Amino acid sequence: MGRRIPTGQQLVLASHNKGKLREIATLLTPLGVAVVAAGDLGLAEPEENAPDFAGNARIKALAAATATGLPALSDDSGFCVAALGGEPGVHSARWAGPGKDFAAAMQAVQARIGDHADRRAWFVAALCMAWPDGYTQTFLGRIDGVAVWPPRGGNGFGYDPMFVPAGGQQTFGEMDPAVKHGGSHRARAFAQMLRSCFG
Repeated sequence: MGRRIPTGQQLVLASHNKGKLREIATLLTPLGVAVVAAGDLGLAEPEENAPDFAGNARIKALAAATATGLPALSDDSGFCVAALGGEPGVHSARWAGPGKDFAAAMQAVQARIGDHADRRAWFVAALCMAWPDGYTQTFLGRIDGVAVWPPRGGNGFGYDPMFVPAGGQQTFGEMDPAVKHGGSHRARAFAQMLRSCFG
């Protein structure tokens, strides 16, 4: 078991991604913690130069915890495609460019896949909880499925409209957010974090 986050504790969400913030805040609401976003505190985004999701999540969480003196939760996640050797992967946000144009990013993914028969794809989420003294805990979640084209649905964010989870018919972009939250990569990592930090 890891360190506990007590009820009423202020917790920094170490992300500037509005879609991610909305999703994580929804998951945290029942836990009785006071959530504040890093952007609302004027914190700069640290350089994410780790080779994997867990490393990037740790960089973000530690930067926010150190800067604020509060526990901080970060998420590093991405869309991975088998035919592209796991790309965009840790560079998922970069594929969207500085303007965060995920329509263009999805188009780029499709162009690279082309007529490749292998449409396997997966989302990975790494959540990291960090404390100001440098202690961290990291939790990984993954969900497998297929990449579809054209994109479908206006819910979710990022690459959600082009991903159908295994056994499903709807893309993450078509799903009701509550359904997605019930079994997404982020929800799976979140469930581990709940047991460790809030259980």
